[in-house]
Amino acid sequence: MAAGLLFREGQLLIAQRPAQAHLGGLWEFPGGKRHAGETFQQCLARELREELGIEVEVGDVFERVTHDYPEKTVHLEFFLCRLVRGEPRALGCPAFAWVKARELDHYEFPAADARLLERLKNAPGLWSLSSPITPTGSTASARREARETAAGFEAGV
Repeated sequence: MAAGLLFREGQLLIAQRPAQAHLGGLWEFPGGKRHAGETFQQCLARELREELGIEVEVGDVFERVTHDYPEKTVHLEFFLCRLVRGEPRALGCPAFAWVKARELDHYEFPAADARLLERLKNAPGLWSLSSPITPTGSTASARREARETAAGFEAGV
């Protein structure tokens, strides 16, 4: 599965899972399942178009997570994204929200997102970026922030 991290004006885009879906009603980073032959980047661009009606440019992987639920194991790849066209609309999800780092605790997320949520809360530089990637790839500051945050977590900081 692929999910997008889309920042704007100090806020991050999150979406609510449909009630009938696995972990329905919880909040997540928008994205979805890959189709056969699709890359994670292609999947994410398609899912954000279908779920939220937006066109994004998909940048670098920010986090990879494998999580075991009692009923299944999920593998997630979280990518930094840049909004290219459109404003989000709830097309394939019940609701969406732009949230600040301090507001993340007000939303219930799946257990698979726990490590990413902690990493995001401790990466203030990402939140100040409106477009963490450019048409040619990630900006140096977004890459540096991602590396520094990853190094801190690996060192147990």
